[in-house]
Amino acid sequence: MSKTAFLAIDLGATSGRAILATLSEGRLEMKEIHRFPNATLEILGKYYWDVASLYLEIKKGLLACAREGVTPASIGIDTWGVDFGYVASDGTLLGLPRAYRDSYTEGIPEKFFAEKLPSDKVYSRAGIQVMNFNTLFQLYAQKLEGSVVQANAAKALFMPDLLSYMLTGNAVCEYTIASTSGFLDPVGKDIDRGLVAETGIDPSLFAKPVFPGTIVGYLTDELARETGLGKVPVVAVAGHDTASAVAAVPAENEEFAYLSSGTWSLMGVELPSPVLTAAAMENNFTNEGGVEGTTRFLKNITGMWVLEQCRKEWKKAGVDYSYPELVKMAQDNDYAGLINPDDPAFANPASMNAAIHDYCIEHGTVPPANDSETVRCIYKSLVERYRVTLEVLGEMAPFKINKLHIIGGGAQNPLMNQWTADALGIPVLAGPSEATAIGNIMIQAQAVGLVKDRWEYRKLIAEAFKPEIYLPAKG
Repeated sequence: MSKTAFLAIDLGATSGRAILATLSEGRLEMKEIHRFPNATLEILGKYYWDVASLYLEIKKGLLACAREGVTPASIGIDTWGVDFGYVASDGTLLGLPRAYRDSYTEGIPEKFFAEKLPSDKVYSRAGIQVMNFNTLFQLYAQKLEGSVVQANAAKALFMPDLLSYMLTGNAVCEYTIASTSGFLDPVGKDIDRGLVAETGIDPSLFAKPVFPGTIVGYLTDELARETGLGKVPVVAVAGHDTASAVAAVPAENEEFAYLSSGTWSLMGVELPSPVLTAAAMENNFTNEGGVEGTTRFLKNITGMWVLEQCRKEWKKAGVDYSYPELVKMAQDNDYAGLINPDDPAFANPASMNAAIHDYCIEHGTVPPANDSETVRCIYKSLVERYRVTLEVLGEMAPFKINKLHIIGGGAQNPLMNQWTADALGIPVLAGPSEATAIGNIMIQAQAVGLVKDRWEYRKLIAEAFKPEIYLPAKG
């Protein structure tokens, strides 16, 4: 069998990558060919994503692919959830997409529930964890702002769909990314037009969702010529990065829990249908789309965001800790204070170190005395959130959870993995760390017929990226 190449564009909230992969006789090889920063832009007190810069960086990834002498069978893009951009009736992009960490949605969920629909009605229709930056609340906030961009839009496209549009000129609404919005019907797997209408905008801005593996279109003539790659197809993979990551969990069967660990930590289970019970709503769990029409029943937990913001401050002060150094710092002290990483105080403070200090004082805890204690505080606090979340998840899951798969960057932290296994009392299987890109690639491979379904490529992933096993400490 000849090698088939795929190009995965994996965009996170802080950086992006172009990864060239080849698949041959069940063997997957990956190579990062371009990496670039991604950051929000603050302009006149509002926060945006620089989508033009992202387009240029993706083009650099295409050119890097050409320099490798490889023409990929397809291209797939995944990004973070909820955010979107607008397109005019003539196809022109309208402005810059707002960023989910913009404070303009603070208090909006409460306002929406009071003025439009109560929270239980919204949850029964969308099944989404209430977070102020859900797309539903962003739309309403922009309407209340009197957004001229929104008023003149003909289409609204989620971030991976917007970037695919810029590459091909074709617009789709991919199922997994749409499911992060707060207005996707998780049973019918279509946009709830009535919910969108409650925000005051035209529901026709959002198209009927397509499932992962759908071909969006082909590189525009200009890109085909400029990159030298020709008319390569662009595939709508699982556009939500967590959906792509969960697709790459090297599970043997359906009875597992996962923790996608990165800027956000997302803990959940993969189910054939959504859970829309009172308990799910009370515990603020979310039903998001997965590959092959599955539901990712999960909880969003603030992840390494807190630590990364502290690292930025330390770096400005002249100290740039490596990840192995951070692990050793956490291990070499016995600080016992905890914070709740999901507290609004840690959403986007001017100083994360100061926010941790103030939180501890307000909650009667001695604050960390130095950087090492701060790192241990963050790690231990995350582990405690994992323990509590899994306990609640276990009460709602239709099966007994006997193992946890940790995927994403956090899978490379042996200390956290062991602490998690100890706290949960079940085996933890760590890896692959590149789950999002791998899932992106495997969905492309499925789209061109190289693999049959998610269980076939999960077996391939398990063989290629054998997970590290952490057993809970005895006693």
